[in-house]
Amino acid sequence: MNPDPETDAAKRVLPPRPKAAALVALSFTLLLYLVELVDVILPGDLDQGGIHSRMLSGLDGVLFAPLLHAGWSHLFANTVPVLVFSFLAMAAGIGRFALVTAIIWVVSGLGVWLIGPADTVTVGASGLAFGWLAYLLVRGIFNRAAGQILVAVVLLGVWSGMLAGLLPGNPGVSWQGHVFGALAGVLAAWLTSRTGKSRKAVPPAAGNLEG
Repeated sequence: MNPDPETDAAKRVLPPRPKAAALVALSFTLLLYLVELVDVILPGDLDQGGIHSRMLSGLDGVLFAPLLHAGWSHLFANTVPVLVFSFLAMAAGIGRFALVTAIIWVVSGLGVWLIGPADTVTVGASGLAFGWLAYLLVRGIFNRAAGQILVAVVLLGVWSGMLAGLLPGNPGVSWQGHVFGALAGVLAAWLTSRTGKSRKAVPPAAGNLEG
């Protein structure tokens, strides 16, 4: 039986082009630092471009909120998870990573916009981080990949403390963004696994060959 390249790619643990993946992860993280530096230098407050819950004028914050942070300490807290999780999430290629990220970006942002606290502005890349982590934790189950499940166990052991961010009660922490980010990561893992299965070639039945 010939190996299925699509299946092999879906079950991969590390990016096929690690240098390119590392460059993408590092470039995105540097972009976050550049945005924060601009926010510090300019007289205005870029954070006001974040998500204003249930306000139509604040809906565009879904697009900008992951790029904004409420100070350097907020950005520092997100840096390592963003670097590690984004790198590992490129195991199936940068194109698949872009799709997964888009799903997490939009779903987590809309979730905050729908149920976030009133009269607040939500910013930060933690929704993306939770989404990538959830994606990495469950993709092995959908792909039936032992290696990915093993990586998930390691990630859960190292970053289990992040799970506390899914619970309400921490002032100044958007548990809504974390929860919807995690749900979006599970959704992205399921959708991409279904996409991979639908692309598998199905041999034609005998007598039904076209020619």
